[in-house]
Amino acid sequence: MAVFSYRGTDSEGTIIEGVIEAADEQAVVERLKNSDIIPLKIFVPGKGLQKRFALFSSKADLLGFTAELTALLEAGLPLDRSLNILAGIAENKGNQELIQSILQSIRGGSSFSDALQKHPKVFSRLYINMIKAGEAGGVLAVVLEKLTEFLESTQELKEQILSSMIYPIILISTGGLSIIILLTYVLPKFSVIFAEMGSSLPLSTQVLLSFSQGLKTYWWMALMLLFFGWILFRTYLKSEKGRYRWDRIKIKLVKEIIRKLETARFCRTLGTLIKSGVPLLQALKNSRDVVNNQVIAVALDEVAKGVKEGKGMAFTLSASNVFPPLALSMIKVGEETGQLDDMLLKVAATYEKSLRVSIKRFISFLEPAMILGMGLVIGFIVLSMLMAIFSITDLPF
Repeated sequence: MAVFSYRGTDSEGTIIEGVIEAADEQAVVERLKNSDIIPLKIFVPGKGLQKRFALFSSKADLLGFTAELTALLEAGLPLDRSLNILAGIAENKGNQELIQSILQSIRGGSSFSDALQKHPKVFSRLYINMIKAGEAGGVLAVVLEKLTEFLESTQELKEQILSSMIYPIILISTGGLSIIILLTYVLPKFSVIFAEMGSSLPLSTQVLLSFSQGLKTYWWMALMLLFFGWILFRTYLKSEKGRYRWDRIKIKLVKEIIRKLETARFCRTLGTLIKSGVPLLQALKNSRDVVNNQVIAVALDEVAKGVKEGKGMAFTLSASNVFPPLALSMIKVGEETGQLDDMLLKVAATYEKSLRVSIKRFISFLEPAMILGMGLVIGFIVLSMLMAIFSITDLPF
């Protein structure tokens, strides 16, 4: 049994906070519902709290807002009252002001989707279009629930990728720092000894000492070059041509991972939109916007044109040659059986799972490759120094 803190509300809108002992979060939810309390947030004390300084535009805050609003609407509370409750429990002033702004727009006669549209930096077009479809069909709570699932799966996938990259980043950082220390601190001490001895040094040692001396003297220039190089690279990537070329290079380097990632992202977005009642052409447009790789995004432009001309989506996707064959086969079956939305979500789940395996495989290859690379560089430095020492003492090498 674990101890959970909770925050909830009753049918009158009164905020209730407390502590409860239960086996898991689901048991807490059931006990609260049996007590006529609508659960808004459940967490282990000291662990599950959101950061008070976080901006509402962060994915975690947006997910929390969507999940809490879903819970209130499913409990039968009207939208304006639900938003008023969420504004009251917002953990920072920025979040509170944003929700109050949405609430004021709704009370002024705007629809929920129109109110969200006034904050494009927080709510994406995909989010707004799904809300608009939920309002049109009178199933706003259902659409919000699907949005919550979509945001959760997206966040989980992102965290999986980031966590997989932690060790390689630490490895390259520590290895790079070790090499810099050798070049700027250790080698200059040897260069003084070699200069006093006056004997000729092996070519590799001379090159290494020259590089070390240059790095020590002009380190500030190296930092400036790196800084301006990074700025130029970022500026180039902001251009349409630069972004396209860089994305094409990424596909050549890690084609399998890029294809699986974009397939999962596109299919989950499209499936969620169609299931929420968004028209297919609009859903395709929104789904194309969430694809980060411009090479794949440009190829998907032809898909919307093909569907508009009456061609099947599976056919036009196959012609674009950007999705794996299995995904195309599953989408084709979904079209033929009239269950395209469900099949798209199955494709997304399949490739999200496959993507995790591919990332693990890639990291398992990357780690020894990085260790080998760092070892070769450090080995070259050590070997050059040893050759110089042996040449000075006239010892055979």
